Amino acid sequence: MQIKKILVNLHRIKKINVMKINTLLSLFVPKDVKFFPLLDETVSILVDASNMLHELFTTQDIKQRECICQSIKDKELDGDKVTAIIFTELNNTFITPIDREDIHDLADSMDDVIDSINRTSQKVLLFSPTNLPEYTANATELIQKGSLEMQKAVNALKDIKKNDYKLREHCKNIKMFEEEGDTLYENSMIKIFHDEQNMPVIELIKLKEIVQELEKGMNKINSAGKVLQTILIKYA
Repeated sequence: MQIKKILVNLHRIKKINVMKINTLLSLFVPKDVKFFPLLDETVSILVDASNMLHELFTTQDIKQRECICQSIKDKELDGDKVTAIIFTELNNTFITPIDREDIHDLADSMDDVIDSINRTSQKVLLFSPTNLPEYTANATELIQKGSLEMQKAVNALKDIKKNDYKLREHCKNIKMFEEEGDTLYENSMIKIFHDEQNMPVIELIKLKEIVQELEKGMNKINSAGKVLQTILIKYA
């Protein structure tokens, strides 16, 4: 009889302890998953900046170019602010929905793309080239497409397992656009140094600098895509 009472009491104690542990753990589990909206905001800024960049390279209006460059600069500052918030929240949050290193790397890589877009626009503003050839606009179109794929992928992170296939397709497309960008870059450099020999040397130098910056932007998007692939490997 005494043994039975002891066993019953042990069962009750165990049950109470489990309840306490579950209650304690629930205090640390984030009820509001704040990082996904912040990442969505960052990638939205990225898409806006890429759209402005394409507009910059397709307009012939010098005054409009100046306004667009300022708007891109404003977007770059907005991106810095959101990235800073993400890093602060990472330091203040005990449990994150995915590894904090992955959130950090994804936010940082997207911010790098926005920075690259801003640098490109500032070079256009600084150099004031007399002409922006079609191949430069084609490069900005690839940056646009890569940014849109990034946005779709980041938006899908909220439910990685459900969106596994879609995420893989977005990463595949990002890589494809980067490869197209490499080919476009090579062809652009050939045009600059072989097909446009009648252009003043100073204009050739300006174009070379701008084209190289555009190529860096395409590579930065691919780097962000690689972070997404790392997340997929871990959680999909």
